[in-house]
Amino acid sequence: MVTTAQNAQVLLLAAVLLAACAAKLAFREPVPQAPDHVHGVPVPAGLARLTALRRSRRMTVCLGAGEGVLGLGLLVSSHLSVRLATTVAFAAATWVVGELRVRRPDAGCGCFGGLSGRRVGRRSVARAVLLTAVAVTALGAPHTGLDALRDGHVTLGAVFAVELLLFAALSPEVTAVFGRRRLPGARPVTPCERRRSPLAETYATLHASAEWAAYENAVTSAVPLDVWREGCWRFLAFPARLDGRDVRLVFAVSTAERARVDRQPVRVQAEPRLSAAL
Repeated sequence: MVTTAQNAQVLLLAAVLLAACAAKLAFREPVPQAPDHVHGVPVPAGLARLTALRRSRRMTVCLGAGEGVLGLGLLVSSHLSVRLATTVAFAAATWVVGELRVRRPDAGCGCFGGLSGRRVGRRSVARAVLLTAVAVTALGAPHTGLDALRDGHVTLGAVFAVELLLFAALSPEVTAVFGRRRLPGARPVTPCERRRSPLAETYATLHASAEWAAYENAVTSAVPLDVWREGCWRFLAFPARLDGRDVRLVFAVSTAERARVDRQPVRVQAEPRLSAAL
């Protein structure tokens, strides 16, 4: 039973890698390259480079080709080096998705090319963690993916089917695929960077946030110094006084449709405020 379950993990990993490869090659990401720094709220240099690399078409093709090679390797070889390379690849993907979830949730993970353009959510992180655990489990599988298929064991098929359903449940890309075949009259999903977001909605989201509650008493004016929009965020800069210093508090408020239920729809950063600039 244990051996059968391990062989099922090899099949699942091969299927996911080959699907990711095909999606990266077939579906381009429509989003533009993100800037390294956004009007007073800089993106960490390492993360900016990571996002730029992830959105590069050349890098996408190279990643897709690498995933395809690993997927085929799992099907035809049971060598430990192939299994270790797969485990490292999924562990690295888990780290990347986790960083994007915390730092740049609006960027999308690109796990399945243009199908993964939605905000990085908990499902994407959970999926990456699950696949890393599956890869670790598959290290000791005795058979190749093709050998497991040839055996045709009923238990193997059942385990593979259940895990495939779990993978689909954790994949926002499934919705994206079906969304390409909308029924007549269905409302299209507008990308957050192009969605109309009234300023009143932004203020409502800001004032209901824990970030605003934490700094509300420090803000010295109800009228912001500046308001602008960049991608999936609207930025509001308020004058404030913290620890006896005049600062500028920049609140970044998500403009996504589900901003009010998002894990972190508002972020804040304090900057020195120069009197001459005001």
